[in-house]
Amino acid sequence: MKEEVKKVLDEVRPSLQADGGDVELVDVDEKTGVVKVKLQGACAGCPMSQLTLKEGIGRVLKNKVKGFTDIESV
Repeated sequence: MKEEVKKVLDEVRPSLQADGGDVELVDVDEKTGVVKVKLQGACAGCPMSQLTLKEGIGRVLKNKVKGFTDIESV
């Protein structure tokens, strides 16, 4: 599951970088399906970061990674 998550993050990373941000994978709990990431750059302080996290990255993970349940920012 961790490799699948990495692939998806690599897919969405260019969109984040275009706005001056980035995302770093911190942990994948394969038992619960929770993915923990750290938003970086412009994304770290952006008021829209939770929307980007849940509706952007989380939605793509839900569609492409079997067993994914939630994404959290740490």
